[in-house]
Amino acid sequence: MSRPPAPAPWRLIAVVHLLASLALLAWIAMAQQPTALPDAGGQRIRCVSYSPFYRPGLSPLDAAAHVSPDEIRSDLAALAAMTGCVRTYAVNQGLDAVPDAARALGMEVLLGAWIGRDPAANAREVERVIELANAYPGTVRGVVVGNEVLLRGEQDAEALARWLGRVRAGVRVPVTYADVWEFWLRHPELAASVDFVTIHILPFWEDQPVGVVQAVEHVADIRRQVADRFGKPILIGETGWPSEGRQREGAAPGRVAEARFVRELLLRANREGWDYNLIEAFDQPWKRRLEGTVGGHWGILDVTGNAKFPLDGPLSERAGWGLPLLTALLGAVLLVLVALGRRRPPAQCLAWGLVGLWGGLCGGMAIEHAQVAWRDAREALVLGGVLCLGPLWLLLAAAGVPGRWREGLRMVILFCAATAALWLAVDPRYRDFPWWLYAGVAPALALIRPETDRRSSGLLAMVLVIAGVARAVPEPGNPEALGWLVLCLLLAAGGWPPREQQEGEQGGDGGGFHVV
Repeated sequence: MSRPPAPAPWRLIAVVHLLASLALLAWIAMAQQPTALPDAGGQRIRCVSYSPFYRPGLSPLDAAAHVSPDEIRSDLAALAAMTGCVRTYAVNQGLDAVPDAARALGMEVLLGAWIGRDPAANAREVERVIELANAYPGTVRGVVVGNEVLLRGEQDAEALARWLGRVRAGVRVPVTYADVWEFWLRHPELAASVDFVTIHILPFWEDQPVGVVQAVEHVADIRRQVADRFGKPILIGETGWPSEGRQREGAAPGRVAEARFVRELLLRANREGWDYNLIEAFDQPWKRRLEGTVGGHWGILDVTGNAKFPLDGPLSERAGWGLPLLTALLGAVLLVLVALGRRRPPAQCLAWGLVGLWGGLCGGMAIEHAQVAWRDAREALVLGGVLCLGPLWLLLAAAGVPGRWREGLRMVILFCAATAALWLAVDPRYRDFPWWLYAGVAPALALIRPETDRRSSGLLAMVLVIAGVARAVPEPGNPEALGWLVLCLLLAAGGWPPREQQEGEQGGDGGGFHVV
């Protein structure tokens, strides 16, 4: 004799999705509220990292990429309003035109020679940088031979010293090498080969990340330590804050956070007379391939050349409601219409409308994230497909499509989520938390139970739990990591096989799915 069907808790489904939607709407509203920040209007940046490869389709990783002198002149003209100095990292691919463009604008250049593994390429860089330093003595204020070469492990300290000696013998301006501050402390012997020590201090990227509230003080402390150690002039060769990307423990990217760091840095550094270089002038989309979303968003200007924030006045994280409000309304209306088409009772129609509201909000957030994070057409195709799985499952469930199709799609969603969770658990540094790809469907998956007892769904559920815990434990102070753990648990609940098979739900579902 079959077990009588349990009444469906549509009220629980409605309440869960309503509360989740209200919480997200409140968060979006709060992000639009102005935040008071210190004013730094009138302050000029001492120097700023400049790369022209922010333009569409350009990347220094492409050996054929080349930037024209006109493009460089246009960029430097825009930067001259905020700084009198730019730092470059190479003299190939058209960058050897920077000193001439800078001289015409009365700007200075920290001229970089890129040092890597290839001795022939290194030699070409060094010879060209010597030529330029001698040709523009009033413009090139220093030569930076190599950038984070020790960090990348492409040369040892002895080889670097030889390249430095070669340049120092050929130019009449100060010469230095730039690396993360820890590598200078590990290789103090390099100090004998430079005229000043160039250190990178990036609080966000520290092994123990530093939050933005303490970031400028951290920069000051490290600068003081290195100065005491070497007794030579110190240039902070890179410091800055990202505006997009994943949070690292207590260090969260953001427009307000970047503005706060830059303003506080300018006030402190200019007051105390630090020699520093801010990273960087323009956002660099190509860096996302190396460093994830964070890598592409360190600029004080965006890829259109517009300032991402002012140096005076309060600032908000978001300029408006944007896409999420539109997609939320579309999601709610669509699922209500589907439920009405199935002649469901009013309580079920209301519940499905709230499911659509939450799913639409998350979908809008996902699309916003895609615009700053997804890197190419292939990634858009793959991740866009994953993003569509949740709304498709909701539509199938609301329409009462036969269970085998819904359950097959459930398995695909769980497989994608488990794969993403594993990647994030073992390789987290440059990966975003893929929250919005799965959040819209997770509560419904947890409440609308699978019809069949599949061992594979239980295995995927266990992977999600283990991977979510593995990511959250190392970052207990990171709300994104804790939120990802909660999402993994919800998804795991949606994949955990039911203890007993039950009859189709009473009340005209037509699809026979079961609700907790």
